[in-house]
Amino acid sequence: MAGKTDIDVIIIGGSYSGLSAAMALGRSMRNVLIIDSGLPCNRQTPHSHNFITQDGEKPNIIAEKAKSQVLNYSTVKFLNGLAVGGKKSKNEFAITTQSGEEFTAKKLIFATGIKDIMPGIKGFSECWGISVVHCPYCHGYEFRRQKTAILANGEKAFHLASLVNNLTGNITILTSGKANFDAGQIARLNKHNIKINEKEISEIEHINGNIKNVIFNDGSRLDFNVAYAALPFKQHSDIPVSLGCELSENGYIKIDAFQKTTVEGIFACGDNSAMMRSVAYAVYSGNLAGAMVNKELTDERF
Repeated sequence: MAGKTDIDVIIIGGSYSGLSAAMALGRSMRNVLIIDSGLPCNRQTPHSHNFITQDGEKPNIIAEKAKSQVLNYSTVKFLNGLAVGGKKSKNEFAITTQSGEEFTAKKLIFATGIKDIMPGIKGFSECWGISVVHCPYCHGYEFRRQKTAILANGEKAFHLASLVNNLTGNITILTSGKANFDAGQIARLNKHNIKINEKEISEIEHINGNIKNVIFNDGSRLDFNVAYAALPFKQHSDIPVSLGCELSENGYIKIDAFQKTTVEGIFACGDNSAMMRSVAYAVYSGNLAGAMVNKELTDERF
């Protein structure tokens, strides 16, 4: 495949949003190359929810089925590899992989996702996506009426508490340091019997990723069934920024209403460009990106 130059669109990232974009383009007979390194951010998550027709399915099953369907379109190709560099010339883009291959295309779609920055808490990463989760819409129903922790502080913790409060009446916010809430927020938390614990967390005790106890620096512990965490993140790929794509103040790739970045010819979809982290949103945004890229290609030739 090295040296292939008759590509209309390179899609970097072959999970839900990238595959969805590829399907839209494949059905329009566009020559598409998907480059994917095989490390989706939800690889530890046992089940996907809040996605109609696939509710409760394993994420890898959804992805495998999607990939098999997308590759039924003869103009779509899939490369297992890691994209490490990008260049822009007057009329095309060039993408280089870790193995040294280079591919050129008229348009780029980044479906590269984000990389969560894990805290230095023993056991946290092993529980991430299983019983330490990020989204009440994706995971909350399965943990309804159970003992729940929120690992956050300030506005993020308050927002999560307000959403989770509809799912359980047993919530404790673990700020792991001095709580940062104003008087109005404290009053509303008290109104709903939401507790605040300021002790520093040292460890999450678990069995196969399922929380048993949160252990604090003073040796005390509290048992929980689930914990919600608001983690910082970084872009999974630095290629968009190297090509000139702007990021928002929150660290997402800036896009317009049609998934177009601030660089002509480059689009982005999925987790890298929006706060809505779900399979359903990834599929939607990828489909839109594919359709908009096809429109641009059509407008340039017709």
